[in-house]
Amino acid sequence: MDTNEEVTLKRFPGLTYDEIIRQDTCGTPTHLLEKRVPDLPIIPVETRRYFCADFAAMERRYLWPRVWQMACRSEEIPKSGDTLVYELDDLSFLIARQADGSLRAFFNSCLHRGRKLMTSNGRRSEFRCPFHGLSWNADGTFKDNPIAWDFPQWEDGQGPSLPEAKVAQWGGFVFLNCDHNSPPLEKVIAPLADDFERYDYEDHFIEMHIEKVVGANWKTVAEAFMESHHALTTHPQITSYLADVNSQYDAPSDWVTRQFSAGMVSSPTLRTPLSETEILQSMFATGTRVSEPDRNSMPTVPEGSTAWATMAEISRGMLANDTGYDYSDASDAELVDSILYNVFPHMSFWATYGPKLTYRWRPMPSNPDQSIMDIYRLKRVPKGQERPAPTKPHRVELDQSMGEYATIAGMSPGLANIFDQDFSNLAQVQAGLKASASGTINFTGYSELRLRLLHTMIDRMVEDGQSTGFILQKACQTSQVAC
Repeated sequence: MDTNEEVTLKRFPGLTYDEIIRQDTCGTPTHLLEKRVPDLPIIPVETRRYFCADFAAMERRYLWPRVWQMACRSEEIPKSGDTLVYELDDLSFLIARQADGSLRAFFNSCLHRGRKLMTSNGRRSEFRCPFHGLSWNADGTFKDNPIAWDFPQWEDGQGPSLPEAKVAQWGGFVFLNCDHNSPPLEKVIAPLADDFERYDYEDHFIEMHIEKVVGANWKTVAEAFMESHHALTTHPQITSYLADVNSQYDAPSDWVTRQFSAGMVSSPTLRTPLSETEILQSMFATGTRVSEPDRNSMPTVPEGSTAWATMAEISRGMLANDTGYDYSDASDAELVDSILYNVFPHMSFWATYGPKLTYRWRPMPSNPDQSIMDIYRLKRVPKGQERPAPTKPHRVELDQSMGEYATIAGMSPGLANIFDQDFSNLAQVQAGLKASASGTINFTGYSELRLRLLHTMIDRMVEDGQSTGFILQKACQTSQVAC
């Protein structure tokens, strides 16, 4: 796919994101001015990709074992022996902190009869199977076999080491990949890593982690967070302060896509223009920001300024007060706008100096009609202070509302309401996909180009896996140096 030459596609008439951010009072970062639009065919997509067991099986065999997956944050396993169980579909791993501080990822399966070695997180000096007692050292090497006398295939009572996945780290996140022939993580996320150097993701801690079970396929869910024009009907309360249909979309590489939506700018679809103060106050009225000034004394926009610049200045002051750092060099866009980067296939990272949202989507084992969406909110560690302990995940089941968690740290009633609007919508999208008479859906040319690239990449991974005869059990045997 060629992303060096921009492709001309129809966009919503009127002010573009590029024109909005060139008004930035503190200068505009170069990467927000780039427009790398891939040349992709606009063709229908089969609905069966979202609910058929055979397509889910192809993803299970040829997609998930061959891509970099975000498994956890490094801070969740800070000490030697700390082990985290990470699961996606039928895959299960033990992410273990080694004695030298490095990380390794072992397949969570006993080499005797296959029983999972661990079912919950914890500190381990060894991995001992609860079924028959076979054990492995924390570095994955074989330790003990209580029934060695009956294992003629393992000479002298010794057994093989646990198979491993590749491990890599970026921004405080831990990633793994089952395919030892896959491209290195730094090559896959290069556009994102380059653009995010200024945001210091590593110096953040988990303030909130939600695991939401959603009644829709993982692709159905991911796609809802890859475009903004659904705000008009799904989230009408935010259109007074979000430029939705004139968002900018592009793809710096096959693996990384982006979406830029201006904040404190009304949707061009609004029939009645709002004053700059009305735009600013409408955002506070919805309660979507977790941190905000006293709502009993709503801020106003000074004469000659804009809601965008005013909100940026408010954010600079609040961030400086919360963290002890100076944000005078932060651009207005990086403080106010919704700037999202996706890494194929299941991760989304927000680019901002403020608290950072990160999403991850995982298929539900043996059920393509359900998935899990992980929602992280990361806060910067205050200057001169120790890193707070990461918050434990809150599991929100299928029949539970996000509103039940509206008051936890990192959440707000308005933000919980937005997520609930999405999730209730997505269950009906999944049902409608199965009810379709045409058997296809049709993505738009520009606003949904990131969705089209998602499916293009899935097809590429599946076809490549089939042509090369990829087999997980063979690909994961290579010994790997710990990260």
